[in-house]
Amino acid sequence: MMPVLVFDIETIPDCDGLIKLHDLDPATPHAEVAAKAFAERREKTGSDFLPHYLHRVVAISCALRNRDGFRIWTLGAAEDPEASIIQRFYDGVDKYTPQLVSWNGKGFDAQVLHYRSLIHGITAARYWDMGEDDKDFKWNNYLSRYHPRHLDLMDVLALYNNRANAPLDALAKLIGFPGKLGMDGSAVWQSYQDGDVAGIRDYCETDVLNTYLLYTRFQLVRGQFTPAQYQEELAFIRDNIAGLEGQHWKEFLEAWKSAS
Repeated sequence: MMPVLVFDIETIPDCDGLIKLHDLDPATPHAEVAAKAFAERREKTGSDFLPHYLHRVVAISCALRNRDGFRIWTLGAAEDPEASIIQRFYDGVDKYTPQLVSWNGKGFDAQVLHYRSLIHGITAARYWDMGEDDKDFKWNNYLSRYHPRHLDLMDVLALYNNRANAPLDALAKLIGFPGKLGMDGSAVWQSYQDGDVAGIRDYCETDVLNTYLLYTRFQLVRGQFTPAQYQEELAFIRDNIAGLEGQHWKEFLEAWKSAS
């Protein structure tokens, strides 16, 4: 069984980077730096969504499904520096050479990780292999949009047409999964300023689980799961989540029960 690693990231504005690029006083409060960057971005594009390279990673959550079972967690500790948690992610890719699965991972998460890795000088040999070390990677690597070694479910389901993209929350709920609970990406910066990094990490984990559940559904549609195997996998995941600590998992299971 090829290991399946579902991942999701949460980000905040890279205020230190913005200070450097705009030659601001280093003592400028980060809330002020971010507000100025959002305002300039809205004036330029109509949206306050910052360029990918100006996002700082504050959480990377993963779900690993392999022959040993199922595990879901957030990398490192809440206080760990950005470079450390990004390195942990790529170390996992080096260790397992997994099937990566994401929702909009090729449109956002992976690109942010690429830029932040470049800024921090992070090594990720397996991830960046395009056939130099393993010839199989020439035809199926993590970087090509059309190679399945990194399966961006949103991109594949939309047939690589951005106008057909669907939100994770909406599609999960339409199928009968919980979807997002209590937070979405737009609330992460405020939660971070409020000191609620634990809440951000919990939210990221539930996004990862929603993505894994959609992946199981996709495997059913592809014929990789029979209907019986699909139901067995869902029951297996429920049992695993029921054994985890954390209020977010209790809420997730209750929402799943209500949605089904």
